[in-house]
Amino acid sequence: MEQYYKLDKWHIIEHGFNPQKNEISESVFSIGNGYMGQRANFEEQYSGSSLQGSYLAGVYYPDKTRVGWWKNGYPSYFAKVLNSTNWIGIDIKINDCILDIAKGTLKDFKRVLNMKDGYLERSFTLVLENNNEIHVNSKRFISMTRGEIGAIHYTITPINFSGEITISPYLDGNVKNTDANYGETFWDEISKKAEPFEGYVMLKTKKLDFNICTYMTYELCKNGEIITPNVELLEKEKFISNTAKISCNKNDKIEIFKYVANTSSRYYEKDELVSITRKLSIKAKNDGFVNLLEEQSNAWKDKWEESDIVIEDDIAAQQGIRFNIFQLNQTYTGKDERLNIGPKGFTGEKYGGSTYWDTEAYCIPFFLSTAEPNVSKNLLLYRYKQLNKAIGNAEKLGFSNGAALYPMVTMNGEECHNEWEITFEEIHRNAAIAYAIYNYVNYTGDKTYIQEYGLEVLIAISRFWAQRVNFSKQKNKYVILGVTGPNEYENNINNNWYTNRMASWTLEYTIKAINYLKESNPDRLMDIMKKVNFKDDEISKWHDIIDNMYYPVCDKLGIFLQQEGYLDKEQILVKDLDKSNLPLNQNWSWDRILRSCFIKQADVLQGLYFLEDEYDINTIKNNFDFYEPRTVHESSLSPCIHSILASKIGNHDKAYEMYLRTSRLDIDNYNNDTCDGCHITSMAGTWMSIVHGFGGLRVRNNKLILNPFIPEHWKSYSFKIRFRGALLKISITNKYVNISNELNKDVIIEVYSKDYKLAGNSNIIIQR
Repeated sequence: MEQYYKLDKWHIIEHGFNPQKNEISESVFSIGNGYMGQRANFEEQYSGSSLQGSYLAGVYYPDKTRVGWWKNGYPSYFAKVLNSTNWIGIDIKINDCILDIAKGTLKDFKRVLNMKDGYLERSFTLVLENNNEIHVNSKRFISMTRGEIGAIHYTITPINFSGEITISPYLDGNVKNTDANYGETFWDEISKKAEPFEGYVMLKTKKLDFNICTYMTYELCKNGEIITPNVELLEKEKFISNTAKISCNKNDKIEIFKYVANTSSRYYEKDELVSITRKLSIKAKNDGFVNLLEEQSNAWKDKWEESDIVIEDDIAAQQGIRFNIFQLNQTYTGKDERLNIGPKGFTGEKYGGSTYWDTEAYCIPFFLSTAEPNVSKNLLLYRYKQLNKAIGNAEKLGFSNGAALYPMVTMNGEECHNEWEITFEEIHRNAAIAYAIYNYVNYTGDKTYIQEYGLEVLIAISRFWAQRVNFSKQKNKYVILGVTGPNEYENNINNNWYTNRMASWTLEYTIKAINYLKESNPDRLMDIMKKVNFKDDEISKWHDIIDNMYYPVCDKLGIFLQQEGYLDKEQILVKDLDKSNLPLNQNWSWDRILRSCFIKQADVLQGLYFLEDEYDINTIKNNFDFYEPRTVHESSLSPCIHSILASKIGNHDKAYEMYLRTSRLDIDNYNNDTCDGCHITSMAGTWMSIVHGFGGLRVRNNKLILNPFIPEHWKSYSFKIRFRGALLKISITNKYVNISNELNKDVIIEVYSKDYKLAGNSNIIIQR
């Protein structure tokens, strides 16, 4: 792949400016803090190609679903996180010539994402159309310690002239989403006010009545001294600005410090938004940019202390994993159980910013190991609190008796995806939610979650599976018809192995959970059963389904068939395709894709990853060796699963290849789709590729297990994980495994099939 950004351990660096790659860079250099996020748009005007984006978590719009033919059960809207007020804007004129790097001679452009300290910096020299030459440096961040605050330090230096610089900091609510179905705008103005050196814009959504307020304050400096020139105030629809004209001489240093607070009615009363937002903005200004940046650096230092992965002798791999960890930590903090993780996070509009099964399958393992248990627990509670709506979703499709079908895409628990093959058929998402409950309980040992929340969800999902199967007299087995598996390059298929197997597994796990409560807390079990109106014969039906589920297999090849009829397809390997065909989804018709054998992402292999303890190594290897060569990895969720399984079966070269692909998916734009946002949820899979793959991390029978290997050209690597009160640093070289327990909590660890007791605040060294 083309390596556009410079290799560096702690930074993403763009040297020189390529307008054709700007929207990709806007995604890659995005910043956020879990409460809000912002694409790397320029502060000054830019007339070239750009996808503007500023987003507030949880503020969304139910855009009317647009389809050719309406079908019963279709969701009525497609939810999307809204592009909100443009708070970074600073218009600049140099002797009445607008500063726009698309209109002039650009020199020495450099854009840097400092991942260690959490800020974005940009610098360039520009010869404008009037031949005035200036140097510009901008630095901005979104505070990890003050959720509502963003800050900008913007510097202009005249190089070859004296004259007048006009500076206009502004707030602009005249924004829209590029994917609006009918070119619709989503905001109405509530109020606005421009005053000298400050101002605000307050908006509300046209539906659902989310109110947001954006307040700016700013300071101007000349050669290090604060100046207060006369300013011209402007107010127009959804827009306010200040304009100041500053006389300058060659080499004078003109600085703008802009402090912006963004608040929403999700956290504050509507009639208090303006006053609260103003106080937050003014406090940020009074504390100053330097102090705020120091806070930011310290906050990120703490994040990296807990979640960093260090790789020696492979800068591409090191840069990739840190980029992924950085984006994950600035997307979700776990402080608000009403929030979840969109596949693009705060970096773009694709997928609407909504919740998918990605969270349960990929993100929860990352947060289980790198954050306090309440962070991943809040992701589970997000689903628990939407259980009634999941039951309502199932009722719309004809299910009954408390059966729940969790949505493929959601903001509030309602299904809002607008493609039939996803909305109606990709029902395997239910199993991922059940698996996440198992994963949380297995990792943390917090079995109280089962009795407090988990069992209700498991019963509702199991009821769905019990109704979704039907008994085939021809096969004398239960079958599941008309589905789309994880491989979305197959629609409306029968007996997808993954879906069938995970449906049975969910029934199995639900029965185990019921039996656990029957022994440990029968009174609580009785309360739950009464609440959900549970009948004993339901378990009998579940056992019958488990014992008689149909699984398509090919005994000759020793594989599970992705679905019935898969081998009827012409079997071609990806390596035999002309590279001009790739990515398939950008070069082939959908009809051609559906008729091909090519696989978008792990499907059978996804099931073997989840349930690896139920299959021997030869079964996993046979299926991997068959399916991976047919997989085009055109889902961001695909390479990480293949990397983990390749590690499992000892195919270390493939494991490394897939790791590098997942870790640099966006940095190197592997699938030619980074322009509309980074693939945030799959970034958790990147972390899994190292920790679960190379490190061999597993939890079985309440015990932490490690079976690490090291890629042959690495000198060493290390990662940290939290486990039941312990914080472990695990370092691997060619000769040893060094495990340090950094907290005062004893833990038993199995390494290479041998148990070790590691006392609190101690370490052990194990020969490899």
